[in-house]
Amino acid sequence: MDRVVFLVDMNAFFISCEMSRNSELAGKPAAVAGNPKTRTGIILAANYEARKFGVKTTMVIHQALKLCPDMLLVPPEHRYYEKKSMEVMEILARFSPIIEQNSIDEAWLDMSGTETLFGSPVEAAQQIMDAINDELGLWCSIGISQNKLLSKIASEIKKPMGITELWQKDIQTKLWPLKVTDLYGIGKQTGLKLSNLGIKTIGELANYNSQALVSFLGRQGLELQRMANGIDESAVTPHVSGEMKSIGRSTTLSSDITDIDEVKTTFIEMCEEVGYEARKNNKKGRTIQITIKYSDFKTITRQTSIEPTYLTKDIYETGFSVLNKNWNSLMPVRLIGISISGFENDSLSGQMSLFDTIEFCDSSSRKEEKLEKAIDSIRSRLGTNSIGRAIQIKNPKIK
Repeated sequence: MDRVVFLVDMNAFFISCEMSRNSELAGKPAAVAGNPKTRTGIILAANYEARKFGVKTTMVIHQALKLCPDMLLVPPEHRYYEKKSMEVMEILARFSPIIEQNSIDEAWLDMSGTETLFGSPVEAAQQIMDAINDELGLWCSIGISQNKLLSKIASEIKKPMGITELWQKDIQTKLWPLKVTDLYGIGKQTGLKLSNLGIKTIGELANYNSQALVSFLGRQGLELQRMANGIDESAVTPHVSGEMKSIGRSTTLSSDITDIDEVKTTFIEMCEEVGYEARKNNKKGRTIQITIKYSDFKTITRQTSIEPTYLTKDIYETGFSVLNKNWNSLMPVRLIGISISGFENDSLSGQMSLFDTIEFCDSSSRKEEKLEKAIDSIRSRLGTNSIGRAIQIKNPKIK
């Protein structure tokens, strides 16, 4: 039986969710952004009307408004997007039991052997697209292939509302003529390095001398060449309920950053999301890890151990301390990330004596926990931006 893999990618997901519940946004340039009232933060998702003006994800708000002054800005409501994401996954589950959610707005489906139920792959993809649009008012693009890599690349080719097949037999005609930067995982810096070697297309990368690639890019060169040849043997692996191993967030910065102060607000926002997710799932973790990806695409991760926690305050203070220790102001940073892992099964901070328990209940940590759960409750009722932390107010110039 031939393998068939879909990648369902929701188009401009956050702002599409907002448009599905607010008809006034339809047909107008609009974006979900960090803090529309103070015009600080970054663009999290822009609709296609805004993109025509050059507005892009991670762009600083004031920069985006210069390109599109009439753009409507909407505050992010992550709980709502999570709810809509779950509804999308429920629709996908009608078509395949083998679903690997890659992010809040995309998932792979193993559709092998479903032809008798849903017809050809293109027919099945159209049914999925129609169901999501008719029932949720959301758009998606779908890539079809025999592996995850090619289906991911295919999903990017036609947006919005596109269905694209990219089979192994199509690589030379459909994949190889594309720009090398169209290959999943290759950004501007790596693209420039490849350009210096005379590599402009994916096909040129696929057929380049392997030893020369290794000498120039190291092991990354071989991996990129495998991708250029459409090689990917990884399975579509469903996430099992309760298997959560870590909770993390990362973001690509709107521009390469050398000053750590410029990422503080973004970092605390990520920690807020990680802390909320950890508390929601009652997951206290022992390990805090930060990720730094530089403009040359070299990535480092550093971690430290703490007492089990799910408090945003602990995650931020520990994570930023590790970030600060490993920050190199001479190397422009492209992406930062924060995660918590090493969860305890019962979410308790190890075995405690009676006296430890009494002391713990009156500790500042206990007070902080009550405070953060109160904040969670307020945000769940009134929205993410209904309450913020002092650090986000004291640093208004930080994007």
